[in-house]
Amino acid sequence: MMHWQIYLDGLVAMLLFAALGWLISLYRNNVTHVDSMWSLFFLVAAGAYVCGLETMNLRGSLMVGLLTIWALRLFVYLTWRNWGPHEDHRYVEIRNNNQPNFKFKSIYIIFGLQAVLAWIISLPILGALSSETMLNVWDALAVLLVLFGLTWETLADWQLARFKQNPTNKGKVLNQGVWRYSRHPNYFGESCVWWGFYLLALAGSAWWAFPSVVLMTLLLLKVSGVSLLEKDIAQRRPEYAQYMQTTNAFIPGKPKANKS
Repeated sequence: MMHWQIYLDGLVAMLLFAALGWLISLYRNNVTHVDSMWSLFFLVAAGAYVCGLETMNLRGSLMVGLLTIWALRLFVYLTWRNWGPHEDHRYVEIRNNNQPNFKFKSIYIIFGLQAVLAWIISLPILGALSSETMLNVWDALAVLLVLFGLTWETLADWQLARFKQNPTNKGKVLNQGVWRYSRHPNYFGESCVWWGFYLLALAGSAWWAFPSVVLMTLLLLKVSGVSLLEKDIAQRRPEYAQYMQTTNAFIPGKPKANKS
């Protein structure tokens, strides 16, 4: 069953966490750390749900354990990648497009929006924690899918970081390793993680968590993921245009022959 009051308590906790991030942005004059906060929103939600439910079943323990691994890995990676005083170019553009008083607008444009999106996406967490059914084969499949997604995403991030660390690769396109089979293997891995989380909730009869995985997939494909990164990259980098002709955008597949 859906625990609406506990779900709303999760929203309050996440908005408070967002407000803390906003206060930090005022001190730093930089909102880039919201990227690092993204995965932590879900740990905040999980904490609120556990406190509200007061008990945790085995399925809920699986969810919290897998979620913690996913969240901390992503937090560490994004914090390491974005470390420094300079604001990410995406947020510089948003800042410039929302003057005057961006520092006040950012509480809802940046931090509040992230909190609400994460709240909707957190539905499988509540679903798994509140389920009352025994573990079954779907739980095993869910765990395997989450672990596969985590491995694939971690491998993609590691290969990209290593590629960028080599100064001779500046301006080049990574088309080796898992990047040979997908232009965005990190996002594909992320989607597998969240489909696995939904499957874990579904195994406990929480079918109502479906909007979560739909929203996450749309974000990865159409909003902040593939579409955003590729909106003008082919014009700026001709080598990437060739890469787009031979390599699937999202789901890994055998590289295609170059048509040119």
